[in-house]
Amino acid sequence: MRVIAGQFKGRRLKAPRFEGLRPTSDQLRETLFNILAPHVAGSTVLDGFAGTGAVGIEALSRGARHVTFVERDPRALKLIARNLDACGIVGGYSIIRGSVMRASSLLIGESFDIVVLDPPYDIEDLSAVVSAVAPLVAEAGTVVLEHARRRHAPTDAGPLVRRRDVRSGDSALTFYAAAA
Repeated sequence: MRVIAGQFKGRRLKAPRFEGLRPTSDQLRETLFNILAPHVAGSTVLDGFAGTGAVGIEALSRGARHVTFVERDPRALKLIARNLDACGIVGGYSIIRGSVMRASSLLIGESFDIVVLDPPYDIEDLSAVVSAVAPLVAEAGTVVLEHARRRHAPTDAGPLVRRRDVRSGDSALTFYAAAA
């Protein structure tokens, strides 16, 4: 794994050496950020189910103002810290240990321009995950849900409506925005 573009381009990121973590592939991350490119610089980003931290680090590399990483696995939290350190990132981020559902209640009053969610592919209720972060999304913000291609993403989740789907291999990205 590596940082694809921006200030930290080419930096190697540590991959997990334990079961239960499926990092977003470089190819899918590149696709994601090609789509988000006009919106990343100066943005606030929530990296939910952060895993290795690669998505949030990519956002910081491309000029995001602040990234909040949310992860509940203590091994993954250490991995995120190591990856941030390996890139020389010393500020512009915060890390919350806990589930996205719990973190969303802790972050009430915060506003994120971009929310990226990468829950386990076998999670039962994708709609609940997207709905949990809906109150945190800025007025013109975007939520991106990475999920197994075989799983159908919800058409809407709370005030958010599906706007776009992108498929790549066994994965899919579903983009949501506030209903117009």
